[in-house]
Amino acid sequence: MKFGIVQFPGSNDDRDALHVVRSVLGCQGESLWHKDQDLKGSDVVLLPGGFSYGDYLRTGAMARFSPIMGEVARHAQRGGTVIGICNGFQILCEAGLLPGVLVRNRGLGFICKFVHLKVEDTDNRFFSTCRRGQILRVPIKHGEGCYFADGETLKRLSGERQVLVRYCTPSGEVAPGANPNGSLENIAGVCNAGRNVFGLMPHPEHATEAILGNEDGRKIFESILQSAAQ
Repeated sequence: MKFGIVQFPGSNDDRDALHVVRSVLGCQGESLWHKDQDLKGSDVVLLPGGFSYGDYLRTGAMARFSPIMGEVARHAQRGGTVIGICNGFQILCEAGLLPGVLVRNRGLGFICKFVHLKVEDTDNRFFSTCRRGQILRVPIKHGEGCYFADGETLKRLSGERQVLVRYCTPSGEVAPGANPNGSLENIAGVCNAGRNVFGLMPHPEHATEAILGNEDGRKIFESILQSAAQ
C-alpha cells in the first residue's frame, strides 16, 4: 500500500502524515508536490492540514487550482481512496470532491484541543475497523472548521449515510455543548456518494501512537489498510 501525501505551499502536517504512514503503519509514503501532475503510483492520496497558500481568499480556494488536483480528481473518479485532513478537507470541498464548505468557527477564534467523535457509519473504507457508535478522541486545531451546507444537502448527507463522524460528548451524546466550532448538525467529517473520498477537520495523524497519549486516530488509517486488503 502506497500513500501519496500532497504538499502545498503552507502545508505543515505533511511530515506528520508521512511519519505515520512509514513508521507507524509500515507502508510506503511518497511526498507529492502541488505542481506535480503524477501521483507516482499512490493507492491512497492524503491532503494534509496546514494553511495552503496562506489561506488567502478563503481556506482551500487557491489550492484547488494546483496542477496536482486534476490528478487527485481523476484518482477519485477511478474509485481511488482520497482523504483530506483539516486544510485537506477544506480543499476537497472547494474542489467539489466533497459537498459543503468550511467557514469561520463560531466565536471567530482558533481552537486547539482534543474532541470526541461519534462514528456514525462503518460501511466504508475509513471506519471499517470501528463499530457504529464508537467514540474516538482526536485533536483539532483550526480557525475555519465550521461545516456548512444548505438544508437539502444536509438531508441528503444524512439520508445516504455520508456523515461519518460527528462531534459528541465523552459519553457519545451529539449535543450543542460538544460542538467546538458551530458545525451544522455537529458534523466533523463527510464522504462523497461513492464513499471513497473522505474529509474531516480533526487530526487522526496526531493520535496514532501511545507516546502521544492517544491512538484512536490510528483506527482510520488501519481501516483504509483493511479495506484495501479485502
